[in-house]
Amino acid sequence: MYRLLFLLVLRRFDAETVHHATVRALAVLAALPYLKRLLHRRFAPRDPALRVSAFGVHFPGPFGLAAGFDKDAACAEAISALGFGHVEVGTITAHAQPGNPRPRLFRLVKEGAVINRMGFNNRGAGVAAKRLRRTRGVPVVVGVNIGKTKVVPEAEAAADYVASARQLAPLADYLVVNVSSPNTPGLRNLQAVELLRPLLAAVKDVADGTPRRTPLLVKIAPDLADDDVDAVADLALELGLDGIIATNTTIRHDGEQGGLSGRPLKSRSLEVLRRLRARVGDRLTLVSVGGVEGVDDVWERLLAGATLVQGYTGWIYQGPFWAARIHRQLARRLRRHGMKSITEAIGKTAEH
Repeated sequence: MYRLLFLLVLRRFDAETVHHATVRALAVLAALPYLKRLLHRRFAPRDPALRVSAFGVHFPGPFGLAAGFDKDAACAEAISALGFGHVEVGTITAHAQPGNPRPRLFRLVKEGAVINRMGFNNRGAGVAAKRLRRTRGVPVVVGVNIGKTKVVPEAEAAADYVASARQLAPLADYLVVNVSSPNTPGLRNLQAVELLRPLLAAVKDVADGTPRRTPLLVKIAPDLADDDVDAVADLALELGLDGIIATNTTIRHDGEQGGLSGRPLKSRSLEVLRRLRARVGDRLTLVSVGGVEGVDDVWERLLAGATLVQGYTGWIYQGPFWAARIHRQLARRLRRHGMKSITEAIGKTAEH
């Protein structure tokens, strides 16, 4: 039904217009306690076999929503009620900014992909912090993804990230430093270890100083050379980070300027995951994102060593209850393979 609606109606409208309308609708749902709880009881993962723990946080299921959809922490509870095991909000910057000029979001329907050059459009860390302080009406694990304000020069990037972290780290279940979006000029330069080390160390000081010590992860690009992937992994171990999210969008494509997500990213995202697993083993939590379309992709990432898996572009094409369906299918697959929990699946391929 949803696919028919998408093909006949939604694809005829501007992609960003549909995105904003969806966020507004979910924000309304988040404000309706009874309906929100009803949907959560029906669609949120509840099977004990799906539960997973990572960096001291308990997740009801391994599949969550990647950053990029809920940029201002407006509707995380509603998203959770539709079946996601966690919601990563953002990317949020210290200062509000409009992002890049429109149009800046493009569907590639035949490829199951999206190109975006949004440019971290968001209302700033202060607005997001105010929303994150609200009492959550349903259980939801919320990660907060932070990035650099566009007008801040590279030399002041660490201070800019720290400003966001001070407001948001105490309110997050985990914090992510995003240095891998292709849509903020110079941002990916920060993935170079000599620039990344002081930045991550400064943010980690803030995260470590919160009342419950907020776990800290870094999100990397698929376009890093293999040696640079290794270098970031080694740095994450050196600094005592909690994990790595791999990967962001790619600039290696022939379409509109911006980052490509979805099916074309599947192969490289999996390659980076396997490389990271070989490098760090189980010393870091690995979160795999990029090209995830269904339960087969989630299962493959778990076997390759991911503790958590994220999607976003697939949600656009698969409909509102995509995550709930994936979690149900995962539970059935676990039992078919004689496994009692998702943790039994993690890293099975990587170990061999």
